[in-house]
Amino acid sequence: MNIIITISITAFIVLYAGLFKANKALLPLTVVGLLTALGFTLAAWNGNAVHFGMMQTDNFALAFSGVCIIGTLLIFLLTQNYFHAKSDNIAEYYTLILFALAGMIMMVSYKNMAMLFVGLEIMSVSLYILAGIRKRDFASNEASLKYFLMGAFSTGFLLFGITLIYGATGSFDLDKIQDYLIDSKSISPIFYPGVILMMIGLCFKVGAAPFHFWTPDVYEGSPTLITTFMSTVVKTAGFAAFLRLFAGAFAPLHDFYAVPLMVIVCLTLFIGNVTALFQKNFKRMLAYSSISHAGYMLFSLIVLTKNSENNVLVYAAAYTFASIIAFAVLILVKQKTGSDSFESFNGLGKKNPLIAISLTIAMLSLAGIPLTAGFIGKYLMFLNVMGDYHMILVAFAILNALIGFYYYFKVIVAMWFKDGAEIELSTPAQYKVVLLVSVAITLILGIYPAIILNLI
Repeated sequence: MNIIITISITAFIVLYAGLFKANKALLPLTVVGLLTALGFTLAAWNGNAVHFGMMQTDNFALAFSGVCIIGTLLIFLLTQNYFHAKSDNIAEYYTLILFALAGMIMMVSYKNMAMLFVGLEIMSVSLYILAGIRKRDFASNEASLKYFLMGAFSTGFLLFGITLIYGATGSFDLDKIQDYLIDSKSISPIFYPGVILMMIGLCFKVGAAPFHFWTPDVYEGSPTLITTFMSTVVKTAGFAAFLRLFAGAFAPLHDFYAVPLMVIVCLTLFIGNVTALFQKNFKRMLAYSSISHAGYMLFSLIVLTKNSENNVLVYAAAYTFASIIAFAVLILVKQKTGSDSFESFNGLGKKNPLIAISLTIAMLSLAGIPLTAGFIGKYLMFLNVMGDYHMILVAFAILNALIGFYYYFKVIVAMWFKDGAEIELSTPAQYKVVLLVSVAITLILGIYPAIILNLI
């Protein structure tokens, strides 16, 4: 609870600082607030699970909260010279991102479906505004409208599902719902469509196919920094909420929801990877790439094991920090060239070795090459499914991973082996910190995965 209070208070302080035009104080205030929240996260680690009515602070919630806070902190460090060039009222950016983060902490800590809905809506409403915050940018307005319409549509599915489950069990509490499934001799017929509707609603939120159609346009039209936030931290929180519900309360019905989930996984992997293959825009390629990674993370729900939570945590951390590197480099390249096509990266390695090496490591991690965190994440997901002898699914996923190699290596080839303008990028100190920290985490988790492997 201290984590949410700290983040919320920080958001209000930053907003009031913006009223007095203290723009230089916004980032330091935000960093101090997030570090304080991270301190509360570490202080509560390995303590007894604490219940706050409809929320629970356990190691699961703390681990995913930590990843979300660290990811958000790194994204805030990328704000140097970003918001200032687009707007004088930059406190709103900071405040909305902090409120979205507070909603995410609720999403990973809920023990009651009402709190899941509240956290999800706090996050979503903030993101609707952030996607369209550039009022004079048509693409940003379009992204906001599409995100709002699709978000409202998916919320309807989620609420209808919650309603049906409440009608069957008489409770929103996850423990009581699980007890109902274990103890009841005959489960109410309305419970089953409730589970499917909640699955559809959450698949919308994490961008899994065939509920992914809003993702590429919204990611492309939103400001790049906001896309970074949506593609990494928001997705991590969404999967934590998904996991807490389906690997916890709904676990006794695993045989029922595993089949439709397997279909969703196959569609997500195929559509995400194959469509990314034909993209000429780096930002749009990352959007389709995020869809395919959603498919890999859903592997953890096809076969439930005691390690499912840890596997998602490892994969989410690997994906988050590699994607932050990719988007950070994209911001620098676009600020210099005005384009985010693959051609903009031609010859980048000759005059910008630090940036090019960082992006190369990020692409290798997203592709799942050994000695990177992405390889460990994919290995754990494949191992999880192989334990139940889903060999055809594993073969299909490996084939899709091979397709992913092609479009990730296109960026590497462009940077190191193609001739271009050979532009020299000016890299602010904060960007260097983000790149070095993210690269270090990516390599350390790839070489010493035991650091995070049994964290929960």
